[in-house]
Amino acid sequence: MPQFSSCLFIGGTTIQADVEKFVNKGGNIIIATPGRLEDLFQRKQPGFHLAASVKSLQILILDEADRLLDMGFEASITTILGYLPKQRRTGLFSATQTDEVEKLIRAGLRNPMQITVKEKSREANGGQRTPSSLKNYYMLMEADQKFSQLVQFLSSRRKEKVMVFFSTCACVDYFSKCLEIILKKIQIFAIHSKMKSKRNHIFSTFRKQKSGVLICTDVMARGVDIPEVNWVIQYDPPSSASAFVHRCGRTARIGNTGNALVMLLPSEDAYVKFIEINQRVPLQELPKVEEAPEMCTVLQTLAINDRAVYEKGVRAFVSYIQSYVKHECNMILRLKDLDFGKLAQGFGLLHLPKMPELKGKRVVNFEPIEVDLSTIPFKDKAREKLRQEKAESEAAEKKVKRTRPPRSIPWSKNKEKLDKRKSKKEVRKTKAEKRKASTNDDDIVDDFDDDIRLMKKLKKGKISKEEFDATFAPDAT
Repeated sequence: MPQFSSCLFIGGTTIQADVEKFVNKGGNIIIATPGRLEDLFQRKQPGFHLAASVKSLQILILDEADRLLDMGFEASITTILGYLPKQRRTGLFSATQTDEVEKLIRAGLRNPMQITVKEKSREANGGQRTPSSLKNYYMLMEADQKFSQLVQFLSSRRKEKVMVFFSTCACVDYFSKCLEIILKKIQIFAIHSKMKSKRNHIFSTFRKQKSGVLICTDVMARGVDIPEVNWVIQYDPPSSASAFVHRCGRTARIGNTGNALVMLLPSEDAYVKFIEINQRVPLQELPKVEEAPEMCTVLQTLAINDRAVYEKGVRAFVSYIQSYVKHECNMILRLKDLDFGKLAQGFGLLHLPKMPELKGKRVVNFEPIEVDLSTIPFKDKAREKLRQEKAESEAAEKKVKRTRPPRSIPWSKNKEKLDKRKSKKEVRKTKAEKRKASTNDDDIVDDFDDDIRLMKKLKKGKISKEEFDATFAPDAT
């Protein structure tokens, strides 16, 4: 639409650059994130007053409204609505109808009219929330077999386009690195929320691919359109039940066919029924491949040969455990049900890391590898050189500390130490004297008791007067 000018206001650029762009070019259409737009509305400087420029606004669009609210933009949206004219047309688009979205409709829309898009075949399937063209599967396996099954699955689908979801950024970093090394004939891409600069380039490259594997977190679960995705694999159950449907929704789009698979541990089998009831998504079991290649030792070998793999593996394991603790479905996915030994084997760890969740636990099904961790090198020569230099520097510093003569103590501090020592000695002496006095008192009491017993014997005639005098007052005889 060449007759319209537009402005894009998002993070990654300076506020001043956005201000200058709007002042110089203006904009019939403004596309923005809530945080940046709120900031621009509240900013007032000579020649720029965005709040005054939108007095004639005709249309407001809130896309992915439920997600905006989930991300904590409710306050920003409320502030923005306060700057806009009341007489306008507002379009609110949302994949789910949450209570928060309902509140936003009541607060920000006048005379709202709801349009719900449904698929006829879904109604015939009892209100199933995923399209009928999408086949949903689950696979059960032990934690030490999981990566082997994933490698086998991807190897048998080299010419297909696959998205694999992991629970944390560290898991994406680690497993994408390992898959790049193991599956050399398949293009592996990786995206997570911490890849600010490279994310757009990786995303646009993967969109254009006819085949390949994208390893990602839930940052790719919503608001993106990737054509011709054949399979969506959920290596870990998502942190929330609603995210399960959003992940699956990356395939079977616009009437196309697609497949989705969630990989579960035996302790997570109740998740299948939970998703069927909570999200109205029935799942069919997909048998695991019995002849899948054994990958635990392969991962451990990669870790021994490259410190980058070793460090990524430890971080991935720790982040996985921490995300499991915070899972929304923690009544079904319970930390105490995890087999930490098999899980560590599945991550290809050389040893168990020190972490609170493992403290006091007896871990079975895991054998640490006998290797000096300090000798594991980086394959990257520049990183290895830096590591060696750091190790030498630390060794030299320790040597200096050992050979350094003791520092002379100032007279004032030395006197203070002597006074403390003297005070402690006096306290000990006082305590000893009290104990001694107490002992003497006890002796006196014992003597008095003996005298009373002696007098009773004399009274009863058990001893004579001479015997009494001899015992009671021996010096008088």
